[in-house]
Amino acid sequence: MNKNKSKSVKIKSKNIKKKKPVSKKNKTNKQTMNSANKLVRTLNSHQLAYVNLDLKDPQNGEYMLCVFHLIPGKNLNFLQASAEVSAESSTGTNFPVLTETPFSKKLNALVYKIDLKKNLVWIAYPTRLFDRIGNVQNILTYIVGNTLGMKEIIALKLLDVWFPPAMLEQYDGPSYTIDDMRKYLGVYNRPILGTIIKPKMGLTSSEYAEVCYDFWVGGGDFVKNDEPQANQDFCPYEKMVEHVKKAMDKAVKETGQKKIHSFNVSAPDYDTMIQRCEMIRSAGFEKGSYAFLIDGITAGWMAVQTLRRKYPDVFIHFHRAGHGAFTRKENPIGYSVLVLSKFARLAGASGVHTGTAGVGKMSGTPEEDITAAQNISRVQAKGHFFEQNWSKIPIMDKDAIKMINTDRSQQSILEDDEWRGMKKCCPIISGGLNPTLLKPFIDVMENTDFITTMGAGCHAHPKGTTAGARALVQACEAYTKKIPIEKYAKTHKELAEAIKFFSKKKK
Repeated sequence: MNKNKSKSVKIKSKNIKKKKPVSKKNKTNKQTMNSANKLVRTLNSHQLAYVNLDLKDPQNGEYMLCVFHLIPGKNLNFLQASAEVSAESSTGTNFPVLTETPFSKKLNALVYKIDLKKNLVWIAYPTRLFDRIGNVQNILTYIVGNTLGMKEIIALKLLDVWFPPAMLEQYDGPSYTIDDMRKYLGVYNRPILGTIIKPKMGLTSSEYAEVCYDFWVGGGDFVKNDEPQANQDFCPYEKMVEHVKKAMDKAVKETGQKKIHSFNVSAPDYDTMIQRCEMIRSAGFEKGSYAFLIDGITAGWMAVQTLRRKYPDVFIHFHRAGHGAFTRKENPIGYSVLVLSKFARLAGASGVHTGTAGVGKMSGTPEEDITAAQNISRVQAKGHFFEQNWSKIPIMDKDAIKMINTDRSQQSILEDDEWRGMKKCCPIISGGLNPTLLKPFIDVMENTDFITTMGAGCHAHPKGTTAGARALVQACEAYTKKIPIEKYAKTHKELAEAIKFFSKKKK
């Protein structure tokens, strides 16, 4: 019996196919699915209406996709909390209502993927939910509106967003771009060199214009109002505009170079904002020599889109004052720099501040700031979770492929074929940079297609603003000539003084 048994086992073993070892990845996926299925069984009927973990092809063009980091409160598990967020950010509330219709249910946002280890949830929003006339504030009211105040969550942060091509059709995108600014200035293959006038506040209109002049004659291209500047009693807006025009004219005459000033037109109401824009336009400035700065978060998305639609021939400069309340990495509630920057492009901002990637004084990392800068300035770029393509035509179309390749080689695109894609938005870099940090930032950025606005980095120069501007120009020349700034400084005294000053340890 024992022999037969062993023989039978031996024969049987020959006919059995050896099972392939289960890979760690497949094992993890199976465990994840099992965990997800268990969580699905905990959902009530209301929550189930906002979850579909078997959603087929969410990138089919019907949905705008979002990824959130979410930590639920004490009373709900992860999927239950995700479903409540999905409901609150689309058609629902905290209870099912008798007024639902079969059609309204088709507009439910859907949780379609979760990562329980990283506390991530992917939600698909039917694009038909949103105001069909390209209304960015309407989208944000849904996805980061009431949801950020829900007691069912401890943390909720929108990390990335993906816009389908059909959705891009309905939004303006930028009109006047950094490419147009380059043509006006005659400046290529380097950053646009700019400054923020300092002190931030307290200069009279004449004193302000004098500092503008000093920077421009030192070789700078671009000057901006600091974001709080408005119509203060010591610096009346109309006089500031008038004096800046005269300072610009004098600087252009003396240097033979075009100059640009970005005016803050943020205001308490629509009429005053437009009044300021018209004041600038009627002051005699040459077309291309001025930009309209809007404090996009504090003034609001409606103000941004109003400027884009009313003034398509003007560079719309989006300052992000207040963004840290939402975007700082340590903040558990809000949205990322990447999300903010993508929506600025969608709204039609010509440029938006994207951070100094840890090189300057502001909080930020290359992962966050450079990812944001690339996503707003390229036709196609990888975000934290999605690869966003800003083409409006099929991405495998030969002209779309050509457009992507041309863009990657940093050549101008969408000049006479703008139906093919949404134009780029320019990264604007400010916050603690100085001439010695220009090359380190370019190295992190990996290109020069941006505007840098150095404040104290120019005005703190021991010999004053004009010398500070010259030091910045010289640092840029050293970069373009591939000469270390220390070596270039040997024959350029302003740069040498800047290196000595900014290399000192702060007391």
